[in-house]
Amino acid sequence: MPIGSMAQGSSILERKIRYDATVVDHHCKLLKAEGSTVILAHQNERSFSMKAGVRELTISKGVLTFAYYWIDQPYNLYYWKDLNGNELGAYFNIVRNTHVSEEAVSFEDLIIDLLVLPGGDYYILDEDELPEPLHQFEDGFVQKALQMLLDRKEHILREAAVETERLWQEMKGLS
Repeated sequence: MPIGSMAQGSSILERKIRYDATVVDHHCKLLKAEGSTVILAHQNERSFSMKAGVRELTISKGVLTFAYYWIDQPYNLYYWKDLNGNELGAYFNIVRNTHVSEEAVSFEDLIIDLLVLPGGDYYILDEDELPEPLHQFEDGFVQKALQMLLDRKEHILREAAVETERLWQEMKGLS
């Protein structure tokens, strides 16, 4: 199915296939589908925290996740806003095999993640979970994808910030 023909506002599943083959599903709302990009949103059903250096970021229950997927890129992006519209952070997954259908967006997670805080500080996460050194893992694909993402992150986040604000305003009926 062509991405542009997907119905905005429809329910759609996000299916994350972890490296160990376990699956995590989130029920989402389709916000935008255009070109090779799909944007979904969901409200977090539970709180979770992650370590970022010596800091810890907690994403509370009720926070809005704006999820960006590119079928032609080795990453996706979760952009978090609280219910007042404040940016909480951004989280990139290094991925492969992103597929989009009318029912679901699915991707294979490749362990390494990049957390970017609102001030611009960033942290590479989960390198300790790799089964081998980063430069060898997946024949170097993940390291190359991470380097490409590090080179592009500011540009991606600038565009995502503008689009997320527009979508958030739309969702809140403020535009």
